[in-house]
Amino acid sequence: MLKIGSVVLGVEDVRRATAFWTEALGYVPREEPEDDWVVLVPVQGTGPQLALGFSETPIQEYPRVHLDLYARDAADQAAEVDRLVSLGAQRVDWDLYPDDPDFVVLADPDGNRFCVIDTSRE
Repeated sequence: MLKIGSVVLGVEDVRRATAFWTEALGYVPREEPEDDWVVLVPVQGTGPQLALGFSETPIQEYPRVHLDLYARDAADQAAEVDRLVSLGAQRVDWDLYPDDPDFVVLADPDGNRFCVIDTSRE
């Protein structure tokens, strides 16, 4: 049976993306980062890997695949959004928000979209 090994993001600057995602997720490089590739792993050793690979492909305004990062509740979500913005993420003016969203759309320094979810509303 197959399992997901890594989620891969294309980035313009692997070192910049490594700096952002290691701080954002508390991950570390599995091996010494290369200029065009790195695999990040959880410090505790369990959980999905995040691979960052150099790409010249333009960012998709409405990506078909993205990361959902889970926060405990609305207060945790707000604090995490502020923390991620302080690390270099940008808020996305998302025109597809429902009336009462449980998620906030952000973009990493390379423009990859991701969401921070308030999981207390599930």
